[in-house]
Amino acid sequence: MFRRILKKYWGYSNFRPLQLEIIKSVYSGKDTLGLLTTGGGKSIIFQVLSLSKEGLCIVITPLIALMKDQVENLENLGIKAVAIYSGMNKREINIAFNKCILGNYKFLYLSPERIKSDLFLEKKDELNINLIAVDEAHCISQWGYDFRPSYLEIVKLREFFPDIPVLALTATATKNVVEDIQEKLNFNEKNVFKKSFERNNLSYIVRELEDKNKYLLKILKIEKGCAIVYVRNRRKTFDISNFLRKNNISSDFYHAGLDNKIKSKKQESWKKNKTRVIVSTNAFGMGIDKADVRVVVHMDLPDSLEAYFQEAGRAGRDEKKSFAVLLYNENDKSNFEKRLKTSFPEIDFIKKIYNSVCNFLQIPLGSGFDVNFDFDLSLFLRNFKLPTLETYNSLKYLEKEKYLELTENIFIHSKLIFKIQKEEIYKLQVKSKIFDKVIKLLMRNYTALFSEYSKINEKFIAKKLNTSVENIKKYLKRLSKYNIIDYIPERKTSLLILKTERILDKNLKISKKEIFEKKKNYKSKIDAVIHYASSKNKCRNQLLLFYFGEKNAEECGICDVCKENKENNLTEEEFKNISDAIKKILLKKDEIFNDLAKEIYFFPEKKIIKTLDFLLENEEIFLLENGKVSLHN
Repeated sequence: MFRRILKKYWGYSNFRPLQLEIIKSVYSGKDTLGLLTTGGGKSIIFQVLSLSKEGLCIVITPLIALMKDQVENLENLGIKAVAIYSGMNKREINIAFNKCILGNYKFLYLSPERIKSDLFLEKKDELNINLIAVDEAHCISQWGYDFRPSYLEIVKLREFFPDIPVLALTATATKNVVEDIQEKLNFNEKNVFKKSFERNNLSYIVRELEDKNKYLLKILKIEKGCAIVYVRNRRKTFDISNFLRKNNISSDFYHAGLDNKIKSKKQESWKKNKTRVIVSTNAFGMGIDKADVRVVVHMDLPDSLEAYFQEAGRAGRDEKKSFAVLLYNENDKSNFEKRLKTSFPEIDFIKKIYNSVCNFLQIPLGSGFDVNFDFDLSLFLRNFKLPTLETYNSLKYLEKEKYLELTENIFIHSKLIFKIQKEEIYKLQVKSKIFDKVIKLLMRNYTALFSEYSKINEKFIAKKLNTSVENIKKYLKRLSKYNIIDYIPERKTSLLILKTERILDKNLKISKKEIFEKKKNYKSKIDAVIHYASSKNKCRNQLLLFYFGEKNAEECGICDVCKENKENNLTEEEFKNISDAIKKILLKKDEIFNDLAKEIYFFPEKKIIKTLDFLLENEEIFLLENGKVSLHN
């Protein structure tokens, strides 16, 4: 049955590893957590599963853009799906719910904050739910690298639908996060399917150097395939892309601040190999399924190994040899210290930002609860002369504490619905020739205008009627004003929603202890990144797998460390003989590092030092405060 569905809609004859096992687990009624690497086919799991049963699958996902893409992809396959997210008005949401109740829809994509909305609470008992799917499940854990407070609302679905199994999916999670996900989602029993994070075809390379651009050019000239270059800020996306183009490498830049149409155009050009290299912030990648990426280069240290692993993992999904390259220098390490400060602003500053936001949006005390406000962050920063990073992180902290919600920058298409019946439309057409042409064209070219909001294109309408887009928008606004239609013009915006009415800043409950714990957790992630980057003796693959709880991984043989070991000809037998000699000496007494190397004179010094470094790094021997090496910590 499952393979038949897979073949019918996606054209595949067989599942990828673990997909079928996870499907069968959930089909039998078990709560299940699936850990599959980036590109492992997570969405197909809940899509096939829901299609195999009567009823509707609720899909929780954090990004509106990703939600809209998945709905569009399902519709292209002939599968009925709908999404509900911040920024939709009450009527739009009501129509979407009615589709799910009456229209034989299979997928309802929800942003997590919608779970406690009045309309969802009103409609939930009429929904025939067959599955609750939680995508990017690591977002529910405050110890994860991308914690979203709104994900904590998901557990309420367990109360509303107690007999429905939960499928949680993520690409990256440490052991603690795996436990946390199952606890936060109230799993009936622990049940984890985990594919090894090992990527046999991916060569991890780290280089410490000052001139990163020169080395980037060298990589791209040696490896001719498609590439992604990740940088930390928007300005660098343009600068580096421009640098590559000047050196005759096809390149483009990408970041969240670009218009959606421009982003789609850049994305498609890269997907179709018209553009070879895309230089981007971490806004690029989620939901991008391109198998033949040969190189992923990080020009800056990432915030966590989870983020790095996911982004680097976009290389080589076709299982052919590929490279994940990380470039860093001493400036990167010092920048981390500055980032600690900007990522965790002082409490007084957080309160100042709360007040400034409310003043900017002109929200009086006691008002504003659950209202959608268009929010231009750039204008806000300019008006109040605020520092960008501290302000943004203060907003994210206020979001974590559920005082507000800030959506991603999204593009919302123009749409409309008729508010009167066809008979009344006829009377209107007789009275007004101007409206007559507009209405007839709308009814000819757009379906379901009397039952649901339909996307419209003002440029298309203007061209057909031989007039300007401005005139069409003016006519539609007048029709809306006369209560004939409800017209929502297109816009690109971030939305800010207060989750309580505006209160005095002194009443904001902000815990110093909690900020301290989160800062400590963030620092530990930074330390892990620095350790990975600065390590010279342990296989990169082993370091990453160990971080994710795989302690017995073998050396990959293809990372920069393994290659250097091979070049130095330190064979397993030599390593064993040298390490045995070191331990034999240390059994008798602790020894100074340099003296120890001299005592084992029958091996080259470079190989002895390499073995010593390896034993220290893997805690088989220890460096004491007095500078001596010992077998005991």
